[in-house]
Amino acid sequence: MSNTIAVVYHSGYGHTKVIAEAVAQGVEEANAQVQLISVDEVDNHWDDLAQAKGIIFGSPTYMGSVSAGFKGFMDKSSKVWAEQGWKDKLAAGFTNSGSQSGDKLNTLIQMSVFAAQQSMIWVSLGLMPGNNSSKGSPEDLNRIGSYLGAMAQSNTDQGADETPPNTDKETAKLLGKRMAETAARFH
Repeated sequence: MSNTIAVVYHSGYGHTKVIAEAVAQGVEEANAQVQLISVDEVDNHWDDLAQAKGIIFGSPTYMGSVSAGFKGFMDKSSKVWAEQGWKDKLAAGFTNSGSQSGDKLNTLIQMSVFAAQQSMIWVSLGLMPGNNSSKGSPEDLNRIGSYLGAMAQSNTDQGADETPPNTDKETAKLLGKRMAETAARFH
């Protein structure tokens, strides 16, 4: 079986889709196959998720939590949970919001708890925080300073073609690459 990583995401305004695409690009750069799956189409992909070596979850942070669309996906996975269908599969996550904080950590915690309930193994971002010293810059990788997963920030008055910034997309690519490389070592 090939080293396929699934990226399951919800994007309300397109910004989180941009990050999902960057994560997928990182998976491909690590010479793994990727399936980019919107939660709106997940019912056509349960078998693909079962076959994937890992699943990277992505959701915007709305009101300090995953979006309703992503939560719907989580709830739909209850049959997988009951059968422990994703047991020992790798998991990781990313999120995006309009604010620098936006309580994004809570979204990543929610995803990691979901992965734990599914008996999955969580893969962290694996980057030191950027932009946290006088020599730092908003152009640093992991500029928001997350460890649990990739965080991105998109200006609320700009479209997905203008934001999130490139540094957040590059950070997301590294999450995808880390997941693919971890899956290759793990399997």
